Amino acid sequence: MIASRRILAFAALAAGLWFAACGSFVSAQNAPVDIHPAKHLKPKDPAAPQITAAEAVAKANAYLDDARVMNADFVQIGPDGTRSEGELYVERPGKMLFKYHPPQRMEIVADGRTVAVRDQKLGTQDLYFIAQTPLKFLLADHIDLAKDTKVKRVEIDDQAATIEIEDKAAFGGAAEISLVFDPESFALKKWTVLDAQGFQTVVTLSNVDLVTKPDPALFHIDDAASVPVGPHTR
Repeated sequence: MIASRRILAFAALAAGLWFAACGSFVSAQNAPVDIHPAKHLKPKDPAAPQITAAEAVAKANAYLDDARVMNADFVQIGPDGTRSEGELYVERPGKMLFKYHPPQRMEIVADGRTVAVRDQKLGTQDLYFIAQTPLKFLLADHIDLAKDTKVKRVEIDDQAATIEIEDKAAFGGAAEISLVFDPESFALKKWTVLDAQGFQTVVTLSNVDLVTKPDPALFHIDDAASVPVGPHTR
């Protein structure tokens, strides 16, 4: 049961990767991108301009740079094909809530220092350091994808711009994440996470509001209900 909760929890934590590019924009000359050359597929319009891998990463960062707060609905397709829905609230730096709709009875909360995984069915709450999860850079005040993760691949065609990154420092082992952007506006469309155990999770957002500030009470963690996972001090 604990193992299954962790799989779902870290799928949810990785789901926050829509925010991975939400840090401050760093220009290419200040932060070179050490990645494989971008693969450009033939667009429908042969005259459409192509961009380099470094430019694509910069555009992704630049588009989401102003996203300091967010309210959205999400749909998560888990490794076994299970569909989960819920609401996502973010306030950078450091705060986030994944609130699942029934039949799931889970919440994932980050209060700026700690991540709590709440299983409302079992009445448990596991605590993690933010540094143990992908949230360590997802919720940072400033972030550079090329510096804080390993950018493995950038692929651009007329349908999407895909940036694949790897985070080796997360609890449970390395995770590979593919961020899929609109090739023109660079609005984030979806992301796919492949964890160290080979489990794949796909997340899609809708009804995104990047203006309204979430209620601060959403990010409260009650230590009294917590079970620390690994060394943990509040």
